[in-house]
Amino acid sequence: MRSASRDPLDAVSLTLPAAACPGQSVDDIDTPSLVLDLDAFEANLDRMQAAADAAGIQLRPHAKAHKCPDISLAQIARGAVGVCCQKVSEALPFVAAGVMDIHISNEVALNAANPAKADLLAQLARHARLSVCVDDVAQIDALAAACERADSRLDVFVEIDVGQGRCGVPDGPAALGLAQRIAGFERLHMRGLQAYHGGIQHLRDWNERRDAAAKAAARTAAVVAALRAAGVECEVVTGGGSGSVEFDLQSGVYTEIQPGSYVFMDADYASNAYTGTMRFSHGLFIASTVMSVAAGDRVIVDAGLKSMAVDSGLPWVWDAEVGAPSRALDYVAANDEHGIVKPSGPAAVPASSPLPTLGSRVMLVPGHCDPTLNLYDEVVCVRAGVVEAVWPISARGFSR
Repeated sequence: MRSASRDPLDAVSLTLPAAACPGQSVDDIDTPSLVLDLDAFEANLDRMQAAADAAGIQLRPHAKAHKCPDISLAQIARGAVGVCCQKVSEALPFVAAGVMDIHISNEVALNAANPAKADLLAQLARHARLSVCVDDVAQIDALAAACERADSRLDVFVEIDVGQGRCGVPDGPAALGLAQRIAGFERLHMRGLQAYHGGIQHLRDWNERRDAAAKAAARTAAVVAALRAAGVECEVVTGGGSGSVEFDLQSGVYTEIQPGSYVFMDADYASNAYTGTMRFSHGLFIASTVMSVAAGDRVIVDAGLKSMAVDSGLPWVWDAEVGAPSRALDYVAANDEHGIVKPSGPAAVPASSPLPTLGSRVMLVPGHCDPTLNLYDEVVCVRAGVVEAVWPISARGFSR
């Protein structure tokens, strides 16, 4: 028996259609998709830049939060001095997009037999101003050798451990030893110190977060003083994050801050207690669609583990009518391709809050924006219910 004939497939028929195009309604975006509310996003950028300007502190936002050059260019247009990247490869799309001042806010993983990362960093430094962190003399020697091979120069920051318990040297004498080593190489320039305490960013209580940030600032100030006493001035002291920025700006220690998640305000950061103007607006959402209502007491949406990071908790269901997390619905479980949404509280289906219908749109606020962005190729930018742009997440997967 002959098999049924089939039409030949051409390149067009094998191309995945775009999730969204400028001019479309937000309701027409294919799901799951990452959606950015431009009004909230721009307000967040303006608020952070204004706070940094008022304090006389430079703003160097962290691009690991979004991996999107269009976002970094919007930040730089408002006054940011450059960006941070966390890995050397992550910087590639930003240099290509015209971001000319990038700090690798991390140590470079070195392999004496294969200096590829150091060589890539040194090559990038031929096209933009690049800086990097060190906490060991071997790193300094490898970076100097890479710069010799590439005929380039690098700015170098000594990283100090101010309580994170991760990277960084413990005190002034250790920092001084590294600074002196850096000074011995013509192609390396000692730019200053990096002092970052990631754990502070997620302390929920405002007073607890303030006190922890003050301790980190005091430890940083002690190292700055020790270096100055030895004749080494720190041109830049960089650090801080979205959760501690209001304290970092007023510390009198930092000359530059590195917040990243403020552009989106994910569920984890929104769980912190804030005062004054440092609470930012929710701008990032995962658009999902109800794909099953068969159970009756719950609905299933098409956004699961492959559409969001859950290391900081499950996403919130967003109530667009009130502009806040829903008080009627909870996202209660994530499977690979499915998300389970149930009514909040003990009632099976509250009469006042019926479950979403089959095919309806459910917007979710991700728990942790950074790794969620790394799951998508693009972010759909909307304003007033209409798609305005689609920005590529060009550094997605650039984690080497």
